[in-house]
Amino acid sequence: MNPILRNVLAVAAGFILGSVVNMGLIMIGGSIVPPPAGVDPSDMESIKASMHLYQPIQFLFPFLAHALGTLSGAYLAARLGASRKQILALIIGVVFLLGGVAAANMLPAPSWFVVTDLLLAYLPMAWVGGKWGS
Repeated sequence: MNPILRNVLAVAAGFILGSVVNMGLIMIGGSIVPPPAGVDPSDMESIKASMHLYQPIQFLFPFLAHALGTLSGAYLAARLGASRKQILALIIGVVFLLGGVAAANMLPAPSWFVVTDLLLAYLPMAWVGGKWGS
């Protein structure tokens, strides 16, 4: 297979896997650490209006979803890529980081969570995934 095509497909596969892992953890997270009473986790407006009720433990699964989604996607991209595997993994990290920045602008999460999430869940996890997958 053409190496460029293989790298493009590796990044696409990494993005899909990372997205599935992210969404899966977000979905199961609510049953392990429930949201505050009265919050509808499927309604963005309900989450925005109730963000002040969230306790630190309720940010655990969003962080894990972002970190493990990025890690798994970066690992797969590096594993499947034909060349420049670490760069492919970091591309996954940058794409997910952009999603994290967008989410941080949509939800009024506490500053400590936004900083922790943006600094630790994306590029460092993509780097680790790239190392593991290379």
